[in-house]
Amino acid sequence: MTNQSNIRFLLNGQEKTVSGVKATLTLLDYLRIEERLTGTKEGCAEGDCGACTVMVGRLQNGVLHYETVNACIRFLASLNGCHIVTIEHLAGPNGRLHPVQQAMVDFHGSQCGFCTPGFVMSLYALWMENPQPAAHEVETAIQGNLCRCTGYEPIVKAALAVNQYGTPANDFLNTERATVTAQLSELAQTARIEIGPEDDRAILPLDVADFATVLAENPKATIVAGSTDVGLWVTKFMRPISPVVFITHLDELKSIKMTDDALTIGAGVTYSESQSAIRQAFPHLGEYWDRIAGWQVRNMGTIGGNIANGSPIGDTPPVLIALGAEVTLHSTKGDRALPLEDFFVDYGKQDRDEGEFVASIRIPRASASQIDAAYKISKRRDEDISSVAAGLSISVEDGIITNARIAFGGMAATPKRAAGAEAALVGQPWSAEVFDAAAKSLAQDFSPLSDWRASAEYRLLVAGNLLRRFHLEHDTASDVPARLATA
Repeated sequence: MTNQSNIRFLLNGQEKTVSGVKATLTLLDYLRIEERLTGTKEGCAEGDCGACTVMVGRLQNGVLHYETVNACIRFLASLNGCHIVTIEHLAGPNGRLHPVQQAMVDFHGSQCGFCTPGFVMSLYALWMENPQPAAHEVETAIQGNLCRCTGYEPIVKAALAVNQYGTPANDFLNTERATVTAQLSELAQTARIEIGPEDDRAILPLDVADFATVLAENPKATIVAGSTDVGLWVTKFMRPISPVVFITHLDELKSIKMTDDALTIGAGVTYSESQSAIRQAFPHLGEYWDRIAGWQVRNMGTIGGNIANGSPIGDTPPVLIALGAEVTLHSTKGDRALPLEDFFVDYGKQDRDEGEFVASIRIPRASASQIDAAYKISKRRDEDISSVAAGLSISVEDGIITNARIAFGGMAATPKRAAGAEAALVGQPWSAEVFDAAAKSLAQDFSPLSDWRASAEYRLLVAGNLLRRFHLEHDTASDVPARLATA
């Protein structure tokens, strides 16, 4: 089969066919430089400020779904077969402002205006998904949008009032949905795509089998799913990453399977796509999931990517290790499964052979005696990297701790279990004294580093206090167990 040498997508109302695209060309640069659509702004170039927010529509199992993304770190080559919607495409009836834009005007949601297009796109996506949101749902939707002069109160008020100006049913994205679905179906990939110069080459496999073949042929290739991490390698570190294998479009990696004994999530499933299943299977992770980055990053970033990049401060590995998760790796040789904790070998090194990639993550469901918790400590509550992240899974029977799995991120070169603290708990009665002893044993489990996020002393203190907090929050001997309002 002949490889395809271009990508095709819809940009607002036009079909585009683009060849020679470099793997590292960002959507933002393409919009602003090539298409002169300068309403989408460049702010941080790291997916943090939201000024570059656009909406991207993609067919998933034949259904058109739109979501917000950060154009500054999303690579254009990954958008084959998508519908890109920018601020310039918004319009209200009879040429008037779009309902979201009019609400922002009337409720004084903009001062300098630099951040406004990004806010409008985030609020637009929220309005289409949830026309009557509560204030906290608005705040969650704009976690990934930074405003330094207006303040958030008038923006939230504008979001709550959008329905005064129109309804999603009459919005062009809904009235044109059937037409766009048909257009994207026509643009569906039918062969492997290889584009770009040799030193900046992009490859889009046709399916998972082709992905394995591509990786066998290019074992040093950079695998890119949501680009929420790799995007910064390019925009901040100017790092060469060719060849790049994009996998966002592979629906085979987006499966979510719930059974009585486990939740299995494909490596290509994003945080947003997994959220409903995560909340259902592991309620204690619901609030934690909302604190992973901002909405745009949760729409792009994948659980498999968060694991595969091996970061010692990744949000998901500590809580998944505590739950006893295992990861399945795939290659042309077949599958290989191993406990997630064993996947992380050392800083920057994972147990992944050449040609292997993370295919799925299996998370066992909790037993009746199991008590689970997840904590994240960061400088900002929302959209921030953790200083310390912790996952705890403790089993208690007849007042005795029978099993303990405690994992931390930010405390070592890899996400790591606290073996000494676990040993200090198992076989002991559920009591404040036992948890205090376990907290003190963390000094033997970890020798954390000091960096700009936190000092080593702070990390050890916080980690110990999280164990004490876990006991206070789940102390069945108390009539009113403690419950802090924030994670």
